[in-house]
Parts: sequence; C-alpha cells; structure tokens
Amino acid sequence: MKRRRGTDPSPEPEPERDCLRAWTAHSQELVGRWTSVRCGGETRRACRQLRDELWELLRSIRGLPAALPALPLELTVLYNSLLFTVGASDSAIKGEAEGIRQGLLRVLEACGACGQDLGTEELWEKVLQEVTVEELQAPLHRLGALQAAWWLAASQLGSVAGLFQLLSTAEDPGRAHCSEGQNKLLSLIKAWRVPPEGASLPLVQSAKDLKEILCTAAAFLQGLQELEAGNFPTALSLLQEAAGGFCSKNILAQIYTCLGCCAQRMGKPQTALQHLKRALQVDFQCLPALSHVAVVYHDLGEIDAELQALTLLYEALGKSPPAAASSSPCFLMQAELLVHTPVLTSLLRRRHPSEVKYFLAQRCLQDGRVADAVEHYLDFLSLLREGLQQQVPLDGSSALPRIPEVFLEAASALEQAGRHQDAITVCEEVISRTTDLIPQVLRVEQRLEQSESSLPGAELAGGLLSQQKESLCCLAWRAAGYLHQGWAWAKLGKSKEAVTQFSRESPARSGGAPEDQVALSPRARYAVPGAGEEQRSSVGFPAQFADLTR
Repeated sequence: MKRRRGTDPSPEPEPERDCLRAWTAHSQELVGRWTSVRCGGETRRACRQLRDELWELLRSIRGLPAALPALPLELTVLYNSLLFTVGASDSAIKGEAEGIRQGLLRVLEACGACGQDLGTEELWEKVLQEVTVEELQAPLHRLGALQAAWWLAASQLGSVAGLFQLLSTAEDPGRAHCSEGQNKLLSLIKAWRVPPEGASLPLVQSAKDLKEILCTAAAFLQGLQELEAGNFPTALSLLQEAAGGFCSKNILAQIYTCLGCCAQRMGKPQTALQHLKRALQVDFQCLPALSHVAVVYHDLGEIDAELQALTLLYEALGKSPPAAASSSPCFLMQAELLVHTPVLTSLLRRRHPSEVKYFLAQRCLQDGRVADAVEHYLDFLSLLREGLQQQVPLDGSSALPRIPEVFLEAASALEQAGRHQDAITVCEEVISRTTDLIPQVLRVEQRLEQSESSLPGAELAGGLLSQQKESLCCLAWRAAGYLHQGWAWAKLGKSKEAVTQFSRESPARSGGAPEDQVALSPRARYAVPGAGEEQRSSVGFPAQFADLTR
C-alpha cells in the first residue's frame, strides 16, 4: 500500500501512544548521556553501554507490529544503535548491516507491502520509490547514509552511487545530475540534501557530518583505486579532494602519504617530498611517510638526506608508540573506518627496525662509508641474537635478503675496514650453520625442472626441487664464506690458511659422468643443468637456518 505525502496516518490507540512517549523519552535520555561523555576519556565503555541499551530499546519497539506513528522513532533508534556499534569497535565496519535491512522490511510491513525476497539494493529501491509518507523521509535518508558507509567500507562504490541516485531522485528528480568531467560518485553525494534533525528525535552524530565523512572516504577510496591502476593524474586529483575533506589528523597524514607516493610515481620527487613532509607535520607518528621520504632521497641520489631520514626512522621505531586512542572521540563514524584496501596497506606498511638498520648498513657500504657500515651491520647481527621471530618480519613482506647473505655482507664490510679476523669469525658462523643443511649427495634432475603442474606427482616434484634449490643456496653461501675467509687470511699474511680456504671454495668434479655430478666440496655432490646460472630461492628466509640461528 503506497502512502501519499502529507497523508496523516491513522491515530494510534492510547496504550500505544503511552509506549511511544516512553520510548521517545528513553531515547532522548540515552542520547543526552552520550552528549555529556563523548569527549571524555571513557568513550569506548560508554559506547558499549549505550549500544546495548539502545538495542534493548529497539527490541522493545519491534516487539509490537510495525506502525507508521512509531516508525520515525524506530528508524532513529536504529540509526543511533548502528553508530554506537561502530564506535564501540573502533575498527573497520564489515559485513552487511542486517539491522538496516530489518528496518526497511518493517517500513514495508507498516505500509502493507513486503520485500523478504529482495536483495539489499532492490529493497532500498522499493522503499524509496513506494513509501512516500512525509514523516519517514528524513529517518530513511539518514539510514541510507549509514547504508552507504557500510558499502563504502566494502568498496561497493557502484552500490553507493546507485543509492544516492535514488535518494536524490526521491526528493528532487532534477538534482541527480553530474556535469561532464566531474566525479559521478562525489557529485551524487554532494547533491544529497541532508534532512533536518528534529528536536524530539536527537541523533548521536548528525547526518551533515556523516555526509562530509562519506565524501572524504569516497574520494580517498577512488584515489587509491586510480593510483593502483596507474591513472596518476586522476588519482592525484581525487586524493587532493580527500585531503580537503572532513577527517582526523591520522587519516589526513595517510592521504598526504599517498599523495607523495603518487607524485613520486609521476616523476615529481620534489612534489612528493612536499606531500610527505606535510604528512609528518600533521602526524609525526605516520612513520611510513618517513620511510617514503628515504626512498625519494635514494632515487634523487642524495645519500646524506637519505641516511638522515633512515636514522630518524630507526630512532622513532625504537620508541614506544603512544597508547592507541580514537582519533576523533566525538565522532562515532570516521573516514578511517571506511578505507581499508590492499594498496593502502602496502603504502602504509610499517618498517621493522631490523629492516631499517639493514638499509643503513647497506647504503653506508655502497657509499664507501665503511666504518659506519660495519657498526650498522654489527648492530643488525646483535639484533638477531635476540631472536629472529622478534627482530625479523617473517610474513613474506620483508625487504631483507636471506640471513646468510646479510652475514656475508657484514664480512665484506669488516674486510674493507681491515678487521680481517672479525670477518673470518662472521664467515665461520655462515659455514657452520649451513654445513649441516647440505646433504651428502645432491642431485637435481632436469625432468623435475620441466615438470608441469598438471602432470601426476608435479606437486611432489616441485617440493623436491624447492628443497634442492635451498640446498644449492646453502652450498653457495658456504662457498662464499670460504672465499671471504681465504681473502682475509691472505690479508693477514697467512698464506697456508688462505690456500686451504680457497681450495675448499673451489668446485671439483667428483664421481659419475661430468655432466651429471659436480661437487663444491668433498662433502656434497650435485647435478644441475646450467650450473653457472644464479641459484636463488624466492623464500624469505630458510626455516632451518632460522632455527639454527635461534
């Protein structure tokens, strides 16, 4: 049954009017409590308590059949309840807002219609096109803005655009228009006319603030999508739009960091530095911005500025971060709760202190600052003694090379610094750790390298090949250790020890046909087609070596 605008609903019985007055008074009291505590220090606990009380009030209202006079209150209580649910978690909102769906079904029930079989988007279309009761327009529009927030958090931008198209058409068919060259989604959100807030049905967060937050999140999300797609000018424009929006310092620093990364990819390093420095001015705890500053200086070849940025980053990572707190406690729905994408996670990845220490060591060594490089390498090795799990990220995202390679780099730095005995000691660590990981006889069959995933036993063959490659890496690391030791003994004037180590490093044919087997040492023999090719595992760190190091 369609209700016309301006049509007065049938008067409700006296008992229902009493219930409505009591529910309204309770709702006002709960919102008033939030107003008095929202900027205090116990907002999270208050959110949970008020959320529970509002959901209990909502269950009481829904205990009676849906009635038009009570629906404005019911939808307002639902709106406030969902906002408290978001504020109580202070994390990205996920999943479908089932409460919104139930609210829409209650609206249709009161109007004599149904929509149980409809999807959420079809349900919104039916409600906004068929329900024309004047008193329901404002609460429905506010609930629509919350639905848009849930869809934005799920990156369903098309659904958000469709919903705001419906909202604008419902109030004014001529408003839902996007000029050429404008972003359609942002134009639709900005064109939405925020419904007035009634004094008898107060809100815990105004629809006007929610609209601004949706604009910021939509611009940010689309900017990230364009950045990932390589459409840098469009991404830059959208991210600049987001930076001028309604958001906390935390997310503003993130937006400036993304602007810096976008400018860097456009080949504008100075512009990138301006954006990244702006991010640090807004929030110095946005350490990914400092990490990107070091990368930009590296690309510019400004080694002093790069090392300074890395040093600041390492010092900042070593300090205890401030206690996590809601960035805008007065607002339950915030833009940062709506923007969570893989590309943003990648751009804002927080470096591990061990990674930064390694970068400092490597860059000093490459620039000929041998003494500084040695100190950084030794600091890194001392970090490893505290435990790999604590000091090295093992999630596959680390920028560090394999652990034995870092040891060998440290040995090289020690040799250049004239600390030959220390270099011998570091190499001995690599040799002793890898020797037990090398089998007596190692054979790499060509058919294993040519195995296809579709062939029977291909998975087993791939596992064997991976083990054999790992053993080859261990062979190469040990051979490099012997080579470094040989040079170090030679520098110390110990010719006999140098020759011994060089002879251990040199490959020698052993057993079988020459094309089938090669041995780097009397201990291990292996056969590998194209033995001169670089053998390097794609695994971050050898698990066996990690265990032995611990």
